[in-house]
Amino acid sequence: MGNDADAVVQEQITYYRARAAEYDRVYAEREDLRQLLPLIDTLPVTGDVLELACGTGQWTSLLAARARSVTAVDAAPEALAIAQDRVKSTTVRFTCADVFTWRPPRRYDTVFFAFWLSHVPPERLPAFWNTVADALTPTGKVIFIDNGPEEAASEDLLIGQPVPSVRRRLDNGSEYRIVKVFPDPDQLVRDLSAWGWSAQVRPVGTRFLAGTAAR
Repeated sequence: MGNDADAVVQEQITYYRARAAEYDRVYAEREDLRQLLPLIDTLPVTGDVLELACGTGQWTSLLAARARSVTAVDAAPEALAIAQDRVKSTTVRFTCADVFTWRPPRRYDTVFFAFWLSHVPPERLPAFWNTVADALTPTGKVIFIDNGPEEAASEDLLIGQPVPSVRRRLDNGSEYRIVKVFPDPDQLVRDLSAWGWSAQVRPVGTRFLAGTAAR
């Protein structure tokens, strides 16, 4: 399965690079997504923040308003260019890197990712959470926001794939296979507990979830 996961992850990066100019449209089209953004003010964002898979910076500016500093990482330089244009704060530093191979150069008080966990192949989850642990201060917290199980109904699911996947299409008609998992909140809490985390995950509306985790 490892080789297939590698292939899907690479196709996923290619997709998000190609989609960068179209990405923000989903926030314009979906009111439920726009209503999700203020959720950040209810979450324990503090201190120096690491944002993984920051994309076009929809969440980065909101984090910067709460944080002492933000380090925002993404594998798509096209998306980072949009994020850098959107977020002018001098306390934000952008880094272009594949989250799966990147290693944190220091520790942070908060690690945040929005709509990223569902793009991690299940076999890579333990290693991913180990990387997150390496990025946290001893009292730090992880905060994440993602799709819940109900969002699967709006995706083009690819059945029978070794890695949970969906098909996505761009304006030019090109098609890509990307990783997409729709985590159940209770199961996610159990999985994180098995990997040494204490987590709380709750539904937000009918299609999203929000979680916090600490060691």
